[in-house]
Amino acid sequence: MTTWRIIVEKYKNQLFINTVCLSGSTEDKLRAASVAGFNQVELWRQDVQAADGDTAGIKALLKTLPLGLTDYQVLLDFDGAPDSIRAEKRQEALRMLDTAVALGATTLLTPACTHKDCVKERVEEDLRWLVAEAAKRGLRIAYEGMAWSTWINNTADAWKMVQRINAPNLGLVIDAFHIFVRHRTAADLDGIPMDKIYLVQLSDLAIDPAPEHLIDIARHSRLLPGEGKFPIHTIIERLEEGGCHGPIGLEVFSDELKAQEPTGVARKAMKALQSVCFGKTAQYTL
Repeated sequence: MTTWRIIVEKYKNQLFINTVCLSGSTEDKLRAASVAGFNQVELWRQDVQAADGDTAGIKALLKTLPLGLTDYQVLLDFDGAPDSIRAEKRQEALRMLDTAVALGATTLLTPACTHKDCVKERVEEDLRWLVAEAAKRGLRIAYEGMAWSTWINNTADAWKMVQRINAPNLGLVIDAFHIFVRHRTAADLDGIPMDKIYLVQLSDLAIDPAPEHLIDIARHSRLLPGEGKFPIHTIIERLEEGGCHGPIGLEVFSDELKAQEPTGVARKAMKALQSVCFGKTAQYTL
């Protein structure tokens, strides 16, 4: 076992990388994450599709490496979906829940709806349905307020919805990007019980994007923590003060990183994450 993996395994939070950071096949991404010392990965449905839907093969590889699944993602535009796509979205949700079970995942991630015709009055009803279906399968739902979501576009409002539904298998995604690009702060975490934070996604940005460019930048030009201007330390400090033991990791949509060899990127990503979580004095040794 490498020195770094020993350090990671002694840390109270599992450290993960989102496969969107990495290039290559699904197997390439998982092996790169393991070599770099990550405990877990966030897996996309596209990763399953790229492996020809071989959930059994992916599950076996995860066990061998070994790597856990932080979550399976992403169920988009589900809550408050307009009539034209509502039935389709429910079928999609059921398929994703069943795939999560087949993979051995415990959590399905869904962000607040971004559809322009999102029906605000049905957001809670749809989420209640999803949470109930997840519970039947022993799964959790991780809910995220994204900066461009139609109605619930910040962590504080996402938490209000989670509180209203008050289900034991519904919790939050804390995403630094969506907090800071809306000029909000770590104060959005105030009052949230740490066991309701299912995972924490970190990334950085060097610019303050104009609203019309926000989505494009979010999907192509994020940076690793420490490479931009986000006060990420304020989130980490708030989590540490609260005693958060949930997974902390990286969701960095970056064309630049995707153009590079995955193992090198994974190592670089781990080094960035160690600096955030352990401080610059921590040693990265493989």
